[in-house]
Amino acid sequence: MNPPVLHNRFIAITRPEGQATRLSKLVADAGGTPVAYPLIAIAALEDYSLFENTLAQLHEYDLAIFISSNAVQNAMPRLLAKIPDIPAKLRFAAIGPVTAAELKEFGIADVLTPKTRFDSEALLALPEMQEVAGQRVLIFRGVGGREVLADTLKERGATVAFAESYRRINPQTDVTTLTRLWQNKQLDAIVVTSSEAMRHLLELAGITQADNVSPAGEAPAWLHDVVLCVNHARIAEPALGLGLKVAIAQAPGDGAMLQCLATALDKR
Repeated sequence: MNPPVLHNRFIAITRPEGQATRLSKLVADAGGTPVAYPLIAIAALEDYSLFENTLAQLHEYDLAIFISSNAVQNAMPRLLAKIPDIPAKLRFAAIGPVTAAELKEFGIADVLTPKTRFDSEALLALPEMQEVAGQRVLIFRGVGGREVLADTLKERGATVAFAESYRRINPQTDVTTLTRLWQNKQLDAIVVTSSEAMRHLLELAGITQADNVSPAGEAPAWLHDVVLCVNHARIAEPALGLGLKVAIAQAPGDGAMLQCLATALDKR
């Protein structure tokens, strides 16, 4: 019998605590050892007054866009508590199928979602997102983030506002855990599934990266030695610019990430 595909492989997973459970199980079932190393933690806002004021105007909007599962989980309970009867004219859109599935858990059955790639650009490419002149769009997200969705919709004539219901913080202060694992030959790959997490990883490793600027600095030996498995080409860009080993999952979801790990590590 052949050994499991990740036999004796050690995989660091940088997703927020509580969001790496399924992938960790898949890695373990495939013979690997998952290592929790969250580079993003989801935190509540210190003040929800602005968010609550925005919700009070929900009836004025034509489209609500949710950019992540975190946006759904942190916004929908407050939204439904404040507005149990969602305005009939309000349409919903999600950045991908996981986010859409989260919305369905809150009773939103009809959700516009890209079919192949799952990012802002893919959502914007849908026919339903072309003719938005004169419409009011509310984007549910965390504090900050990419502006391409809002900027493009504005260029197309929509009025856009944000409903920010959480914030993201980096719970790590150094890379001691990762370097110690590597020194003990217990680090083969790192799963990174957001540009923000990639930025945190590189900064902790001593590499600086300003917005829209290539990363500066020399990546340490341990980072050159491991494979970074990501789920989008955009996340891979700064790591590729540093000459690091990067593998990109061919589809969304944990199953595709597991396949990405297996394929990348089989070549080592």
